[in-house]
Amino acid sequence: MSEVNVTARTVSEDASCPNDMPSYVLPIFFFITFLITWGTVGLYIVFPEFATARLGQISGSHPAFFLATWSPGISAIPLVLLYGGIAGLKGFLSRLCLWRCSPYWVVFTAIGLPLVFATGSLIKGGPLLAPVPPEGVGAVLATLAIMLFLGPIEEFGWRGVAQPLLQRHFAPLWAGVIIGVVWGIWHLPAFYLAGTLQSGWSFTPFFIGNVVLAVIVTPLFNSTHGSILWPMLFHWQLINPLWADAQPFDTYLLVAVAAAVVYFNRDSTLNRGGVTEVMPSTRGKMP
Repeated sequence: MSEVNVTARTVSEDASCPNDMPSYVLPIFFFITFLITWGTVGLYIVFPEFATARLGQISGSHPAFFLATWSPGISAIPLVLLYGGIAGLKGFLSRLCLWRCSPYWVVFTAIGLPLVFATGSLIKGGPLLAPVPPEGVGAVLATLAIMLFLGPIEEFGWRGVAQPLLQRHFAPLWAGVIIGVVWGIWHLPAFYLAGTLQSGWSFTPFFIGNVVLAVIVTPLFNSTHGSILWPMLFHWQLINPLWADAQPFDTYLLVAVAAAVVYFNRDSTLNRGGVTEVMPSTRGKMP
């Protein structure tokens, strides 16, 4: 069987990607994403009794929660179809097949991130891992599976659309910073919604954490030629129920990690370049 050959050109002008999504779509993507999330969560914040009576109490398993969380992906897919049609969607989704990754990034994603959360929790005086709930290990594994189809879906938007478009005009580091700032602000309503994990946190460390995480994942994204798969796995680790709540100390540790990542990838992160195609062309057949 032939392999999918996804070309991810490193160019900085829209003119060099004539058949790809134009850069002016980026603010449209951000607008739709915020409209869905802030509109959904805002309804529960501003009119809690009305929203609860009409839609039910919001929780981690409520459809409204999934809608708010999935909004970057929900925004991305119609825009890809609008500007690329079915062929564009195939090219976009083919980036899920980019599984080859440097061993260093594999180790960091699988072991490094958990070490950050474990260390942060210990500094905070908490446990090494999150306590097993009364429902047992099965409930943890079920939550772990659900999380795979929750936060990682955001990456269809953040790294699927926003990162390539921004890298046409900014060095990857600054593209990551911009996404991190937008990502952090996008989460803001959750801090005012009763019952969410964020409602018990301080927004500033969380916001800084979003920025540094977006910076860290940027060289991973570019080194895998625009893979959406690896940022999704990276995101999955961030919300893994096995890791104990380490806020805000995990953020402090991640700042140091981000500085190291930028230093060791300075040539590729500080200079213009990186993946700029949202809908790369594909050759061959799916395996």
